[in-house]
Amino acid sequence: MMANLYEIDQAILECLDAETGEIIDPERLDNLFMERNQKIENVALWIKNLESDALAFKAEKDAFAYREKVASAKAERLKAWLAQVLEGEKFSTSKCAVSFRRSTKLEVLDADCIPKELMVETVSVKPDANAIKALLKEGLEVSGCRLVENLNTQIK
Repeated sequence: MMANLYEIDQAILECLDAETGEIIDPERLDNLFMERNQKIENVALWIKNLESDALAFKAEKDAFAYREKVASAKAERLKAWLAQVLEGEKFSTSKCAVSFRRSTKLEVLDADCIPKELMVETVSVKPDANAIKALLKEGLEVSGCRLVENLNTQIK
């Protein structure tokens, strides 16, 4: 079996007369085409397996993210319960210790009442890809942009 597609393609060329294009060894040529097709099929199947694995990994990641969110929310609810029950008093056993640390947090009741000098304006600007693409497809120029045609592999 040949090592790679390049070597198979080279061997296929060797089965043809360079000047006349006539087939020198039809049996070997058939075998090389079968070997080439098998190699391509194997790579396509490998890609399908990898994409399937990636989907499974994403599903697991999403499941773990959900479980993390649920566990964190439950821990926060239980901390609030402990704070209410202990009313700021320390609690300690040989297995755990509960204490409290004071902190301050801003609670904005009505943002419309805050003076303008205490407000921060945030603006996010990014290219409108769909609008730019439409203009370029119409034949208009948009500086700093161009359409690039891709050849996307589809494996089913």
